[in-house]
Amino acid sequence: MDETPAPHHPGGMKVDLKREIGSYSARRGRFDVVDVPELQYLAVDGVGDPNTAPQYRAAVEAIFPAAYRVKFFSKRELGRDYVVMPLEALWWAADMAVFTTAREKSRWSWTLLNLVPDWISAEHLAEVGHPGVRLERLAEGRCVQTLHVGPYDEEGPVLTALHEEFLPAQGFTMTGHHHEIYLGDARRTAPARLRTILRQPVGPISSGTPAARG
Repeated sequence: MDETPAPHHPGGMKVDLKREIGSYSARRGRFDVVDVPELQYLAVDGVGDPNTAPQYRAAVEAIFPAAYRVKFFSKRELGRDYVVMPLEALWWAADMAVFTTAREKSRWSWTLLNLVPDWISAEHLAEVGHPGVRLERLAEGRCVQTLHVGPYDEEGPVLTALHEEFLPAQGFTMTGHHHEIYLGDARRTAPARLRTILRQPVGPISSGTPAARG
């Protein structure tokens, strides 16, 4: 399924990128292959357990104020309004098996993300004055994704099925960082009802190269 960047909208219309980019929807119990366009994000890097690391909490507390400042700048100065997108994150570690076991989270590296329209520039971000948050473009291309419903720590079986069953069966290997899109607010949603898109960039298995096993 091919995806295209969000179209230009005339001034006065609020843009909702989540509705316009098809890769921001996923189905529970299914692995779908999608082509994700190159997109632009606010980004903050860090390392450590997201449940306990002060660095993670500080990153969350930095990225959302920056997102709203940029949004209001765009509405006020550029005459272009849009809906602030949900929190996203890239996750990785030297041993990717830590994601399927939910253990040793202190070894996780991460980049928090918040999608912004292409018309936002680094100069606009500098104008609102939010240090520690940068603008980054991400070109993931071909990806496999699914919808997980439930606590974050219960993603393991889904990721194991993705890494060890679906990807090898389809002739794919992992080519980028594990990507999560948080469709609900964990502060206001019961853990059993949390909805998370789990996305994995992939490429074809090269001749003689074994499939990724997590």
